[in-house]
Amino acid sequence: MTIGLIGTKLGMTREFIQSGQSVPVTVIKIEKGRVIDVIEKDKRGYSAIKIGYFKIKNSKLTNQMKGFFAKKNTEPKKVLKEYRINDTATFKTGNELGLEILKDKKFVDIKSKTIGKGFAGVMKRWNFGGLRASHGVSVSHRSHGSTGQRQDPGKVFKGKKMAGHMGDKFRTMLNLEIIKSDLENDLLYIKGSIPGSKNSTVFLRESVKDVKRKTTLEKYNDKIKKAEATKGKKK
Repeated sequence: MTIGLIGTKLGMTREFIQSGQSVPVTVIKIEKGRVIDVIEKDKRGYSAIKIGYFKIKNSKLTNQMKGFFAKKNTEPKKVLKEYRINDTATFKTGNELGLEILKDKKFVDIKSKTIGKGFAGVMKRWNFGGLRASHGVSVSHRSHGSTGQRQDPGKVFKGKKMAGHMGDKFRTMLNLEIIKSDLENDLLYIKGSIPGSKNSTVFLRESVKDVKRKTTLEKYNDKIKKAEATKGKKK
């Protein structure tokens, strides 16, 4: 497992790349993580590091967590995440980790919670077409129709698409392109949109898949090289 980062979604804007192309981006403010604990393999059977994110008042902690942070001799953190790694020799308690983890990385995976929509019908929640708008249909234009069969099996199958609570669930988006990294201000510019509202917490990690597609900038550079080669042949 690779070490991940946690950030806050600031909103969307656009970035102009070298070609002058306008690229829609989501801006994420990366929170610096602090190594709270280094877990050795001989003690627990696996090697890992525990990282804390976001400051929290001491008064907000339970007595157990107050004792935990006092024992580790570090300031309290709101979110604790454990990452399994092969080599813990390079990490020590108190080390800070930030955006430099994703240096020279082109793609990331992002996990965040979608915007809650409340109770929604099947047309909004599952994109159903609804019933006919006229000719015999009465008071059930946006209903989902039948939900099950007859006496056999005599039940509604689990997972049936019906009206219900929509949104407010964690969703993971894979292989999102990094357009720009601002190390000074701890800002990461991701191409396109990501789930969640403004100021929502976002979990990031290096892309777990082997992404072979080219980035927006690489495509532009290839286009320039191709145009120059064609121009040279014509001469």
